Amino acid sequence: MTFENLNLIEPILKALQEEGYSTPTPIQEKSIPILLQGKDLLGCAQTGTGKTAAFSIPILQKLYKTDNRKSIKALILTPTRELAIQIGESFSAYGKYTGLRHAVIFGGVGQKPQTDELKRGVQILVATPGRLQDLVNQGFINLKALEFFVLDEADRMLDMGFIHDIRRILKLLPAKRQTLFFSATMPPEIETLANSMLTHPEKVEVPPASSTVDTISQSVYFVEKKEKKDLLIHLLKNPAIKSVLIFTRTKYGADKLARTLSKSGIRAEAIHGNKSQNARQRALTGFKNHELRVLIATDIAARGIDVDQLSHVINYELPNIPETYVHRIGRTGRAGHDGIALSFCESEELPYLKDIQKLIGKSIPVIKEHPFVTADGLKAQKIKTEEIKAKTKENKIYRGSRTNGDFWRRKKQTSQNNTPKGVGR
Repeated sequence: MTFENLNLIEPILKALQEEGYSTPTPIQEKSIPILLQGKDLLGCAQTGTGKTAAFSIPILQKLYKTDNRKSIKALILTPTRELAIQIGESFSAYGKYTGLRHAVIFGGVGQKPQTDELKRGVQILVATPGRLQDLVNQGFINLKALEFFVLDEADRMLDMGFIHDIRRILKLLPAKRQTLFFSATMPPEIETLANSMLTHPEKVEVPPASSTVDTISQSVYFVEKKEKKDLLIHLLKNPAIKSVLIFTRTKYGADKLARTLSKSGIRAEAIHGNKSQNARQRALTGFKNHELRVLIATDIAARGIDVDQLSHVINYELPNIPETYVHRIGRTGRAGHDGIALSFCESEELPYLKDIQKLIGKSIPVIKEHPFVTADGLKAQKIKTEEIKAKTKENKIYRGSRTNGDFWRRKKQTSQNNTPKGVGR
């Protein structure tokens, strides 16, 4: 199965080709035909399965050559700023030859650049719930012409307390629309919400991304920012690392690291969105043919990388979205081969590590002894050890919280037990 088999238009196929994509993921293969037929969709899938492309490609195709450039035709609602930005990047990548405009809006930053963009006219809007409601209330957004509504990460919306916001937003949307509903899990409340929003939906399920990580050997190094490059150079001296994909969070970081490694005599290439198509293709081809041992990539650029016998993935910087970690390391250990994933974690990245471990359901082993352990690194290790101990203790002895009544019941019992008999009765 290739993207050509999915009856996609030339401008989208061209963009996919430039991104290095030829084969759809299972969720894309299942969802795109359903959505092109105009049906509602209930997708049970996590980030990292390719679901963003599964909904953005059909939306772009169906909106291509539409009139009335000023009106918003598609709304994608997502819980966090990071996810909103990522979805926006996907629309930029796949829609670059369609002439369609999109905007990404989220809270925590000034609204003027966002409202200026809306005034210029967009057809696709990616938004977080709070900022969307603010701008609707101020009259910057009108959703009456909406044709597509995507609710992304519905279970995360529930966890973050957005369910009432969603219900308020639903009242603003036209009854006649195509609705796409995505959630990694389906608790009863989410199921009820889905049933209230969807009309005769087709259901698509893909296995959780976290199940792929069980076959991969994972470990983490606590190392501070300024020592990371030295640790990386040290590790790359090991000939057992035959082919390695290194992830950074930014394009600038990827370029800088490639220069640093080259100066140390380690040939490395960086690929990201700012590189020319020829440069990206050249680096990819060299890497796939095993002529290039070290490739540095950002998450967006790495999406099209499918390399046989990739021995190692190194997270030079931990991703701030835990599912991205699963997606990254899933590039090694394919087709029955062993895969090794190494991660660098500085003190500031500890919250990211916690979120990753929560998602994959296990603690990643720490490599305690390496030449670049710093005082800050040791401190981070200590914090982590203390946290694990506290968690274990918590699990053994549940004391209840001040909000659920258990705390006060226990407190009352304790004080009664400690009161000498015959006193105060």
